[in-house]
Amino acid sequence: MPFSSGPPCGGRAPSVPRPPHLIFIMVDDQGYNDVGYHGSQIRTPVLDRLARRGVKLENYYVQPICSPSRSQLMTGRYQIHTGLQHSIIRPRQPLCLPPDVPTLAERLRQAGYRTHMVGKWHLGFSRRGCLPTSRGFQSFLGSLTGSADHYSFRHCDGADTCGFDLHDGERPAWELRGNYSTELYTHRVKQILRAHDRKKPLFLYLALQAVHTPLQAPARFLRRYGSLGNRARRHYAAMLSCVDEAVGEVVQALHDRDLYRRSVLVYSSDNGGQPLSGGCNWPLRGGKGTYWEGGVRAVGFVHSPLLKRTGAVSRALIHVSDWYPTLLSLAGVPKKALGPGLDGHNVWRAVSEGLPSPRSEILFNIDPVSRRPGRAGTRAVSAGLGVWDTGVRAAIRAGDWKLLTGRVGDGDWVPPQTQPGGPARQEGLEKSGAQGRKSVWLFNVTADPYERRDLAESRPQVVRALLLRLAHYNQTAIPPQNPADDPLADPRLHGGVWGPWLGRSGRARARGKRRGRGRSCKVCKLRALFRKVGARLQRAATYF
Repeated sequence: MPFSSGPPCGGRAPSVPRPPHLIFIMVDDQGYNDVGYHGSQIRTPVLDRLARRGVKLENYYVQPICSPSRSQLMTGRYQIHTGLQHSIIRPRQPLCLPPDVPTLAERLRQAGYRTHMVGKWHLGFSRRGCLPTSRGFQSFLGSLTGSADHYSFRHCDGADTCGFDLHDGERPAWELRGNYSTELYTHRVKQILRAHDRKKPLFLYLALQAVHTPLQAPARFLRRYGSLGNRARRHYAAMLSCVDEAVGEVVQALHDRDLYRRSVLVYSSDNGGQPLSGGCNWPLRGGKGTYWEGGVRAVGFVHSPLLKRTGAVSRALIHVSDWYPTLLSLAGVPKKALGPGLDGHNVWRAVSEGLPSPRSEILFNIDPVSRRPGRAGTRAVSAGLGVWDTGVRAAIRAGDWKLLTGRVGDGDWVPPQTQPGGPARQEGLEKSGAQGRKSVWLFNVTADPYERRDLAESRPQVVRALLLRLAHYNQTAIPPQNPADDPLADPRLHGGVWGPWLGRSGRARARGKRRGRGRSCKVCKLRALFRKVGARLQRAATYF
């Protein structure tokens, strides 16, 4: 362990260095091409400088959508081992992180850290025990759902199920409406740093909602990109410039409080960019919501005075689940104390010293709920060489090879100069061609990182080996937890606020009704029934 050691036989105990401060910044929906050091037209001087003086992670993977990446960061476990393998956690779903799986914040708090979260949770809130403040964080300012207006913090799930979603601790922070989310969260981070006791180790998780829709940015940032004719791209770029400035303010605050020299800062996107919302993953294929490289290969870097090498590019295979054991190891938590069941690996020496990664493969997911329709069982198993149902949406990388099965998402390539202004403007996109009945793809992503040469037919032995790995992982999976939306979650029953609804007392529900926003359960259930199909379609457009 890098920050603890025992006394030598018969000698004095050596001094034990204090564990470092851990700063994890997660940005929402940043595309692979959307950072200056990847050649973007978007100006990110702070991120470029921090990455240049740290270690750029150029073989770094996350999940293709929000909740899965965040769940694996917080637990160090694949989705199939937490029951969260299908989609996101929806606002009205009675679902959250399994209570018996300790979170990163809980572990660090047990190790003596002060733990604070600012930003987007999106890991469930149906019960009070699901909230960040019940899962290890001593303070929380942010949103519980997947997205909200960046100024009013109003979030709608479906056509007209809307409510306020900004919480300070466990109370709605109505008084903070009107502030822009990125600037508000940055201000709170600086407050936390000013108040922090430098003698205590700090874990700060800053999960910005930017650059997720809705596309909103302060005017001073929009003016920087007035020459961009595409409205979505212009707003997206402005949001990212605001993020860049915010990260600079956080780092400056670390310097001001003399915390920087013992800090480890990790920067990561939660998934690939969404081209229809201004994001760009070029030259990678696909985008958010897909298992193509554009959906899962992320912008990421580590910046710290504690790195043994700086100004480096790491091509070690790293996954978002690896931060759990890595950060706990830096905190001095023994590996044996982490217990069984982890899918993440400690990659600190691979990052800091340039050693080979302890990871050789990544299971992106196995989602039986999203099984491709219209695929006869016998035909799908035949395509899977008798060992796998290729109608199931799944993806795995092992070494140089990446295999995808089922409905893996749109596989187009979207050059930056052809950013669409809307669904009808698709000229210039590089089309992948009709996928038809095809349900298995194989790529050598080391030699072909842009996934242009499908080798499934020419390398059947590799396909079979990876299908067997999927079958092996599938044997360890727990059933997907995908409960139906609960009409009792409607904010109109709870004072117009998104928040825990299970286990609430009758008095609390009545108080929400007295505030004039209540609705009878029978009416809620009826409305939920009529909106079911439309809401599902709208969610698909919003989150994917």
